[in-house]
Amino acid sequence: MTNPPPKTISQELLRIPVIVAALGYLVDMYDLFLFSIVRVPSLKSLNVAGDNILKDGIMLLNLQMAGLLIGGIVWGILGDKKGRLSVLFGSILIYSLANISNGFVNSVGAYAVLRFIAGFGLAGELGAGITLVTEVLPKRIRGYGTTLVATMGVFGALLAYTVSYFFAWRASYFIGGGLGLILLVLRMKVFESGIFTELKEKNVRRGDILMLFNNKKRFIKYLTSIVIGMPIWLVMGVIITFSPEFGRAIGLETPVDAGKAVLFAFMGQVLGNIVSGSLSQYFNNRKKVMLLFMLSSCVFVLIFFLVPVTSIIMLYILCACLGFTCGYWTLFITVAAELFGSNLRATVATTVPNFVRATVIPLTALFVYLKTSGGTIKSVLIVAALTYTLSLIALFFLEETFKKDLDYVEE
Repeated sequence: MTNPPPKTISQELLRIPVIVAALGYLVDMYDLFLFSIVRVPSLKSLNVAGDNILKDGIMLLNLQMAGLLIGGIVWGILGDKKGRLSVLFGSILIYSLANISNGFVNSVGAYAVLRFIAGFGLAGELGAGITLVTEVLPKRIRGYGTTLVATMGVFGALLAYTVSYFFAWRASYFIGGGLGLILLVLRMKVFESGIFTELKEKNVRRGDILMLFNNKKRFIKYLTSIVIGMPIWLVMGVIITFSPEFGRAIGLETPVDAGKAVLFAFMGQVLGNIVSGSLSQYFNNRKKVMLLFMLSSCVFVLIFFLVPVTSIIMLYILCACLGFTCGYWTLFITVAAELFGSNLRATVATTVPNFVRATVIPLTALFVYLKTSGGTIKSVLIVAALTYTLSLIALFFLEETFKKDLDYVEE
């Protein structure tokens, strides 16, 4: 009896767990960035005006990120204790229902509560999906798998802009929640990873988040894996989200459309995800590619705020360039999953991206604090300098994980 021929890269990437994880992240990013797109019109319809649009917008964004932070911990622990699939089912149900409810809000208070709940649900999607993909694919191509997942996620943000262009903000929330419920049905055919199935038979601690803090080496790995992602959310969560306010600060006469800024940024990130993932596979190295993207991101932030922007088209092109430099999100999540053993992998892969997202809270708080005396541009540049310095230091100490075998546990 002859052995079946080995599967091609395309056949491996078209496996049901990979496709469903990719579609899940598409819906996740749709719901996550829809708020950035509809922030201004939704708040205006709730009778918010003037400077309160920025103030309340930051408050809502921070509550969403707080939900992501808390949800990341809860879903990460469940992913290692109960399985990757339990998270994929539970998280999508919560954020789908929460986002449908967002379409019914009539006050900023209700909006705030539902953004927190939506954030809590959204927290489980990416980490569980990436963990599942890295465990079901051969190590030689798992970078392609995570690139596919991350790229589909960026298309979710582009879909959010397209839907919001044709539909009112309330209907856009309804559509996002509906897509999530449809995907929930598709997930009935997904199977658990073999690595986790074997892990359940072993007598080891699973999902014990304290293990990340009671060992110095593990803690440093965990901390550095978070800090390297901070520039991405400085750009996407602060600069792009509040681009209308930054556009006025740099003297641009034409008002900036936040939805278009997000659209151009994520068009760039689609390409960035593909390029960064492909380069890491070509060079068999993740750290060098992330360094290139971090430095490029820093350069374009400086151009955004220091080089005179004379037209709205030029600003949108800069948004696309900034989005491209955030394309190492794929590698950042992949490294987080590869750094730790299977009994902590879901905990790490779920908490790390959500802790990075939650760094928007201290970043915006520092920006607002500095803005009162230093002005908008000077303040955001100080925050950027701190962010890039910390991330480059963290990258220096980060372990290279490209060829790492994932079938092991943390003792």
